[in-house]
Order: sequence, then C-alpha cells, then structure tokens
Amino acid sequence: MLRYFRKTWEKKREREKEKEKEKEKEKEKEKEKEKEKEKEKEKEKEKEKEKEKEKEKEK
Repeated sequence: MLRYFRKTWEKKREREKEKEKEKEKEKEKEKEKEKEKEKEKEKEKEKEKEKEKEKEKEK
C-alpha cells in the first residue's frame, strides 16, 4: 500500500515539475516578445528621426 502511495506521489511531483518548466518557458517567451516589441519601437523612433532630418534638409 505504501509503495502505491509513494509511486503516485512521485508521479504527481514529476507532473508538477513539468508544469513549472512549462511556466518558465512561457515566461521566457513573453520576455522575448517584449524585447521584440521594444526593438520595433526603437525602429519606429529611428524612422521618425530620419523623416525629421529629411524635412530639415528640404528647408
């Protein structure tokens, strides 16, 4: 009987560990998405600066 409980408990622990790993992966993905968004924002800012420079040159 005790063996049965031990095995089920171990399996449960393994599943919980797997869930934790999945959560960590999700967090990493979210961080990557945030980084990508920041890069996009920077690119947009650079484009705006370029446009402003061109406008000033035209004047």
